Amino acid sequence: MTAEPVRLDRRHRRRLETIEEIVDVAIEVMTEYGVGGLSLGEVARRMGMRTPSLYVYFDSKNAVYDAVFARGWRAVRETMAPAYDGVHAAADLPSYFLACARLFVGWMLEHPVQAQLMCWRPVPGYEPSALAYEPAVEMLAAAHASFEQLRDRGLFRPDADVELLLRTWTVLTSGVMTQQLANAPDVSFEEGAFTATLPDLVSMFLTQYGTPTRPRPKGKS
Repeated sequence: MTAEPVRLDRRHRRRLETIEEIVDVAIEVMTEYGVGGLSLGEVARRMGMRTPSLYVYFDSKNAVYDAVFARGWRAVRETMAPAYDGVHAAADLPSYFLACARLFVGWMLEHPVQAQLMCWRPVPGYEPSALAYEPAVEMLAAAHASFEQLRDRGLFRPDADVELLLRTWTVLTSGVMTQQLANAPDVSFEEGAFTATLPDLVSMFLTQYGTPTRPRPKGKS
């Protein structure tokens, strides 16, 4: 009586494994031919299947793009989770924000194909579906909550608008990532001329929005 459910579970697991493999191969093809150069025929060839068989798993090229997009943002969300979950213990804002910037920018530089699809618009006519965009929305919500916590703890100016804080921070980190990928895509994070600006950019960000440090009274240490 249990044989049929077991078979179905195996089929379902095998289907999921095949979907993940197709996404892997699609990223491989885009790495070689550019994000806009994705060919389902080439993906199918590398998978050892006929192109029509690929449509059993994805009904269009945009569906493959969606899978790459969603996988990327899920990975970024998982990468950033320790920082956002530990925001309650953050006392040194420069160190905290520099660590956050390193996590985000570092992941993007290590995954340039996904980064282009996630943060740019390299494929004419493609926009991620609402379902594919969900992991990005979840990550943005986690970032928003962390900024609110920092402001409520008095680590940002009390009049600081969280939406503006987050927007400015996104422009800052995404800008560094974009410049690095556009101008020196083969240079590592540690050796990059653009990533090297992060400490100064974090300092500028906190000078603008952080709580001013009060001078200590004379005679006290």
